[in-house]
Amino acid sequence: MSHGGGGSAESSSAAPQPTEATTAAEFTAALRALRMWSGLTYRQLEGKTAAHRARLPPSTIATTLGRATLPREHFVDTFTRACGLGDDEVLLWLKTRRRIAVRATDEDDDEPAPATGTPVRSRAPRWRRVASLVAATFIGIVGTLAVDAVFDRSAPASPAALTLAGLTIRPVGSWARIHPARTPELCLTEGRTGRHATPIAVQQSCADTTLPHVFIEPLGANVVQIQWHHPSHGIRCLAVLSDRPDHDFLEPGDCTDDDPAQRFRIEPTGPPSVAHVRIHPVVTGSCLGLRDRATSAGAEIVQSPCSTASDQEFLIEPTAPP
Repeated sequence: MSHGGGGSAESSSAAPQPTEATTAAEFTAALRALRMWSGLTYRQLEGKTAAHRARLPPSTIATTLGRATLPREHFVDTFTRACGLGDDEVLLWLKTRRRIAVRATDEDDDEPAPATGTPVRSRAPRWRRVASLVAATFIGIVGTLAVDAVFDRSAPASPAALTLAGLTIRPVGSWARIHPARTPELCLTEGRTGRHATPIAVQQSCADTTLPHVFIEPLGANVVQIQWHHPSHGIRCLAVLSDRPDHDFLEPGDCTDDDPAQRFRIEPTGPPSVAHVRIHPVVTGSCLGLRDRATSAGAEIVQSPCSTASDQEFLIEPTAPP
């Protein structure tokens, strides 16, 4: 019997909780338990996710739940809502995922490199480490083969950290502010103008901008996804409007793994000491800048042919998690 779908406190009071999870494998196991609790099939979950404007095919759900790696954040957001959880419970799952992701990255960063010629002291008996490794490998292979044999899917490679002059974005992504380089008191954020009924990307005073929170997720080869996180609207990804008459603007939409319009390449520009970057929509190869090279608050962020104009230079400032 299905428990999920309504998102009410009564229906989700007994839902599995992620708070005890400390590793990616434990977190994914908690997601599997949530799916079992919901009573929904993969096909039914697909229908639920479509209702949230972010369809997850059954193969994607099964593949993600069949692995021990940490799912992407927008998958967790969409999947938990489809299982019937409300906003507060979804936020708890997202916070737990972020905690695990940051801890894993910090542990990788803190792992000391052994000195040349210095033996590394074993932190556990060799037989125990080998047995654990064999067991983990066996479980991972069996799970992956079982899922991939049905759906013929393979996991994408984990992206490396994005490291440019004066800028480092973690492999799991980083919270950030994006500033026009010539007006650093302004930030790229959500706005509405008389020309658009829906939100688009504009520049506004950073002091007056609290939402949405900006999260930059590396996808590989200096390519990133720019996400907007909002407590009411969930996670959305900026994309160029290539299929609309106003195709020069950026609009937030449902995040997907395979939409080239949601991918942006970060390129350093100018002296390394200034840490300026250009932001290129991958789908067009153009450059982001300001409409009419405006410096005023409320001006739209647009894509246009790359030039030496200063309005096409940005600063990316990593920030603390919200």
